[in-house]
Amino acid sequence: MVSSMGIVAVVAWKPFPSNLPLVEGWRRLGIRAEFVRPRDASRRLGAGDVALLRLDVSPMLDRVEPGLGEIAALKRRGVRLLNPPAALLAAHDKRETALRLANAGIPHPRTFHRYRLDEVRAFDPPVVLKPRFGSWGQDVMLCRDVGELERCLATVGERSWFRRHGLLIQELVAPLGYDLRVIVAGRRVVGAQMRYAAPGEWRTNQSLGGRPVQAQPSPQQAALAVEAARAVGGDLLGVDLLPLPDDGSVVIEVNGAVDFDAEESLPGRNVYADAADALALGGGDPNDTESPRSAVRAGPAHGVSC
Repeated sequence: MVSSMGIVAVVAWKPFPSNLPLVEGWRRLGIRAEFVRPRDASRRLGAGDVALLRLDVSPMLDRVEPGLGEIAALKRRGVRLLNPPAALLAAHDKRETALRLANAGIPHPRTFHRYRLDEVRAFDPPVVLKPRFGSWGQDVMLCRDVGELERCLATVGERSWFRRHGLLIQELVAPLGYDLRVIVAGRRVVGAQMRYAAPGEWRTNQSLGGRPVQAQPSPQQAALAVEAARAVGGDLLGVDLLPLPDDGSVVIEVNGAVDFDAEESLPGRNVYADAADALALGGGDPNDTESPRSAVRAGPAHGVSC
C-alpha cells in the first residue's frame, strides 16, 4: 500500500472519456486521486506518490502522445510508475505487441510489418491492414479479396502514418460480430465487456457504434488476458479477445490507455475498487460493506489472479 498521504495521479492529456471518471471512482474510495497532465507531473509529484501513465496514441496514428520524457524522470524522484514508458510503448506499438505475445506463446494473429505497398500485394487476402500505432479501430481495414486490397492500399498510401512507419498485415481471424474486452490490473481481471459490432460493421469499437454488454470471462479467457498483460508488462491494460469456434480465444489487441467505466465492472463488483485493490493504491476495502470509503457492495470474487 502507498501512504494515505500520497497522490495517485492519472497522467494523461485527455480528461474524457475515462480518465476523469477513473479519478472520481478512486476518490469515492478515499484515495487522493488527481488528473494530471504530463507537463505538470514533475511539478506536482514526488516521493511517495503514484503516477498511472495513460498517454494515448496521437490523432495522426504515428506515435504516442508527447510526455514520456518528462514521465521517465519521475522514477528518479521516488514516484511509483504504473504503465511505465516501456510497457506503454509496447502496448501502443502493435508490432512490439505482436513480438511480445509471440515470444510468450500467446495466440495472436500472425503479423507482418512492411514499408512498401508492392510488398503488401504479395499477401493473399483475406488480410487485415492496420497502422503500427493505432487506437479506436481507426484505419483498420479488412481486405477480403484482391480488389478490396487494392482499394485499401490506395487509402493507406495517402496516410502520413504509413510514410513514417509502414503498416502491419495480419492474418484474418474470422470476425464473429463480437469480441470480449478484459480489463487487467496488477495481474488480475477486474472488468470485462462483450462488444457487439454495429450493423454493417465488422469492428466492435464503441467509437464505431459497437454495443457493450456486461460480461464475465471464463477462467480460460481471464488467464489468457492476464498472460497477455504480463507479456506487455503494463499494470492497467485492456486485452481484446476474439472467441474461437473450439471454445478457445485469440488475443486481438492490448490497449495501453484503455477506456472503461463502471459498466465494465464484473457482476456484483466495482471496477474502480477492484483496480485500486489490485494495484495496491489504498482506499477502502472493496469487499467491506461497513467501510464508509467503500463504494461497492459485497459480492463473489470473480477476478482471476495469475
